Amino acid sequence: MTKGGMESVEVFTAEGKGRGLKAQKEFLPGDVIFAEPAYAAVVFDSLTHVICHTCFKRQERLHRCGQCKFAYYCDRTCQRAAWLNHKNECSAIKRHGKAPTENIRLAARILWKIEREGSGLSEGCLVSIEELQNHVDSFGEEEKKELRADVESFLEFWPPHCQQFGMQFISHIFGVISCNGFTLSDQRGLQAVGVGIFPNLCQANHDCWPNCTVVFNNGNHEAVRSMFHTQMRIELRALNKISPGDELTVSYVDFLSLSEERRKQLKKQYYFDCTCEHCKKQLKDDLMLAVKAGESKPSADTVKEVIQLSKDTLEKINKARMEGHYHEVVKLCRDCLKKQEPVLGDTNIYLLRILSIASEVLSYLQMFEEAADYAKRMVDGYLKIYHPNNAQLGMAVMRAGVTHWHAGLIEAGHGLICKAYAILLITHGPSHPITKDLEVMRVQTEMELRMFQQNEFMYYKMREAALKNQKIQVMPEPSNENAPSLFHKKE
Repeated sequence: MTKGGMESVEVFTAEGKGRGLKAQKEFLPGDVIFAEPAYAAVVFDSLTHVICHTCFKRQERLHRCGQCKFAYYCDRTCQRAAWLNHKNECSAIKRHGKAPTENIRLAARILWKIEREGSGLSEGCLVSIEELQNHVDSFGEEEKKELRADVESFLEFWPPHCQQFGMQFISHIFGVISCNGFTLSDQRGLQAVGVGIFPNLCQANHDCWPNCTVVFNNGNHEAVRSMFHTQMRIELRALNKISPGDELTVSYVDFLSLSEERRKQLKKQYYFDCTCEHCKKQLKDDLMLAVKAGESKPSADTVKEVIQLSKDTLEKINKARMEGHYHEVVKLCRDCLKKQEPVLGDTNIYLLRILSIASEVLSYLQMFEEAADYAKRMVDGYLKIYHPNNAQLGMAVMRAGVTHWHAGLIEAGHGLICKAYAILLITHGPSHPITKDLEVMRVQTEMELRMFQQNEFMYYKMREAALKNQKIQVMPEPSNENAPSLFHKKE
C-alpha cells in the first residue's frame, strides 16, 4: 500500500503491535526515507506571538494578521501560504472573541481540513485520520475529564455554519492529538514550539534502539523565486543500513533512562508495553547503574544513599533553575559530584545528569574551563550508552565542542565539533540550520587549530585580541526543558 511520494515504504500488520511501516528498498545511514508535510499544526499557546504560524521559526519581528490579531507570520510569503488553513480559524477567532487553546485550535484545523477534503485518504497519506489510534478507551479518569472539557470548549468555538461532527468523532480527534501529536521545534531544533499531526509518521512503531530518526525541517521561503521554496515537513531518516522488508522504527522517548523507567513512561503516555530487545534484556542498564570498580568497591547501602542524594539534588537544582539562581545550581552540582565521584561509575545516569547540568550552567556563566571538564566526562559517558548516530548525542557533543572552544582548548574543541558534525549529517542532513552552523564552526576551528599547531604563543595572542574586540558570545540561558521529545503529550 503506497501513495504519492511514499513508494519506498508500506504499511503492514506488525505482530502484537498493530500497524507498522516496512522498507520497500535499501537505505543507508542519513538517507531520507520519506518527508511528510503536516496534516495540521499549531503553535503552542505560550509562543503564539514569537513563532511564525506557517514555518514555526522564531523571529524577532513578525507580521500580525490584521483581521484576527492572533496569528503571526515571518512575512507576506508565509502569510499567503497559511491562508488556506487560517481562513476559517481567522473568522472563528473573531466570532468567538479570543483564540482557544492549542488543542482546540489543532482539532479545529483537522476538522476544517476534513470539511474541505473529506475524511478519506489525503494526497500522500498512507492512512486516513479516521484510522489513526486514539486510545480513548485507555484514558484514566483525569484524562477523560480533560477530554470532556476539550470537547465542550471545542463546541463553543466551532462555528454553527460549518459542517457539524458527532461527539464520538470529535473525541476521536482529541484522542489522536493526545497520543499522536508530534513536537515541532524552532529552526535551531532546541525548543519545542508547536504540535502537529503527521499520519504517515504515526504508523512508525517505537523501539528504544531504533533504525530511524525523525527531524523537523522548517522549510525555506527565503528564495526570491517561489519555485525554490520548500514546505515545512518532518523527515524520517535512516540511522543504520536498512534492508528491504525491515520494519522502520523510531524512539518515542530518550534512551538515557533505565529500561523500567522507559517502559513506565511509554505505558503512561502511549498505552503499550515495550517489548523491544533493549527493554526485554535490560541492555545498557548495567552501564546506567555502574558503580566505581576497583579494590574499594562501595557497599550497596552507600550506593543507595548516593543515588537518593542525587535524586534530591536534582529536585533542588530544578527549583533553583526555575528561579534563575544559577550560582546556587553550580554549588549544588559541585557538592553532589564530590559525593558521587568515589561511588558511581563513569556511565552512571545520575552522575551524567549532574555533569550535563553543571557544564551547561557553567558555560552560561562564562566559566568555560570547568564547564569543559564536565562536558568531556559527560560525552565520554554518553558515547558508551547512546546509539552512535543518536541526535541527542550529536547535540550534546556539539555543545561540548563549543564549550571547549570557548575555554581555548582548540584541539579538543575541534575534535568534538568534527564528531558532532559526523553524527548530525546523518540525523539532520547537510541542509539543516544546525548542521550548517556546525560546518561553519568546523571550518573556523580547523583554521584556528592549524594556527595553534604552527605557533601556540601567537595563536593565544591573536585569540585574546579577537575576544577583546568582539563581545563574547554568551551561551544561551540554560533551559529548564529537556530537548524536545519526539511525540508531544499533553501533560
